[in-house]
Amino acid sequence: MLFVGTHEHSLDEKGRVVLPAKFRSRFSAEAFISPAANCIAIYTPEAFAEMVARLQTQVQEGSVELKVLRRLAASSDEQRIDSQGRLSIPHRLREFASLENEVLLCGAITHIEIWNPDDWEGMADDLDRSLADTFWQGGGI
Repeated sequence: MLFVGTHEHSLDEKGRVVLPAKFRSRFSAEAFISPAANCIAIYTPEAFAEMVARLQTQVQEGSVELKVLRRLAASSDEQRIDSQGRLSIPHRLREFASLENEVLLCGAITHIEIWNPDDWEGMADDLDRSLADTFWQGGGI
């Protein structure tokens, strides 16, 4: 299950966003929402459980501190996707990612990211160069 593509959407007055149909079809009724690098990450329950299991293993091996897992649990939220495909983004997470009215929902392969459009644009050129460099070095097709 891969998430790809970018979609422009708006948050409603209650802080909800409609998931694009092609993304929504990959979810059951719930989603896990977590802070990420300047954005909000949305995971299917299965993907979130896999990420937590990897972190738990890394904690047991000593390569990741327990506080990382603790912080992920405390800052994440489980939300139901309503019958219209809307997902509520808690205020503290909207604030964290500077999400106001317009947002971008971007596929990030294993999850979806919600970005403030200005923040996304600010790093888009760098992402394009990184992708081109990776393909040039033989990391792509």
